[in-house]
Amino acid sequence: MKQDVDKVLRRLEKPASARLTPRFRFAGAHWPPQAAMLLAIKETRTLELWAKSEGEWLHIRDYPIRGLSGHPGPKLFEGDRQVPEGRYDVVGLNPHSAFHLSMKLDYPNAFDREMAALDGRKRLGGDIFIHGRDVSKGCLAMGDRTVEELFVMTALVGAEKVDVIIAPRDFRKYPPGDSNGVVPHWVGDLNQRIASDLEPFPLSGK
Repeated sequence: MKQDVDKVLRRLEKPASARLTPRFRFAGAHWPPQAAMLLAIKETRTLELWAKSEGEWLHIRDYPIRGLSGHPGPKLFEGDRQVPEGRYDVVGLNPHSAFHLSMKLDYPNAFDREMAALDGRKRLGGDIFIHGRDVSKGCLAMGDRTVEELFVMTALVGAEKVDVIIAPRDFRKYPPGDSNGVVPHWVGDLNQRIASDLEPFPLSGK
């Protein structure tokens, strides 16, 4: 697989870097960065790219999310077409995706599994990706040009240095409150966790 990722880099690194380097330079960040964070806000269908440079998180740019299925609230079951919510690691790059290119997330993470055990839920699903094209069934579809940039950046930085936060709405603008009527009961706690994870990425940085 690494050889195939290297083939993608040989083909796409130069054009993707040419598009991203000016944005990194404008933000005062190094390309490629030390680490990167992707913030996906379901309500606004926006994905923010942040880069760590000399220990500081810097806002680079926003991307529109082209395809986003489901409704506010976490993913609970296989086949529910929900995009999960929480903080996730990128655990793999797929250069052979049916959706051009893709980046796999570690859903279900430890919190997802813990809440499922509490609820007695099984068959949580998996195979959640950030990918190309403009259609999604539980993933984040970003369009081919965007996923090329994110794929190249992740390959250069290392997947272990790229994290993803997926939120139902922007808790930097709105207090997370309780579950807001969304079941199950622990959604309020999840939202508080997401709000805490968003704190290092202030709106003023945009």
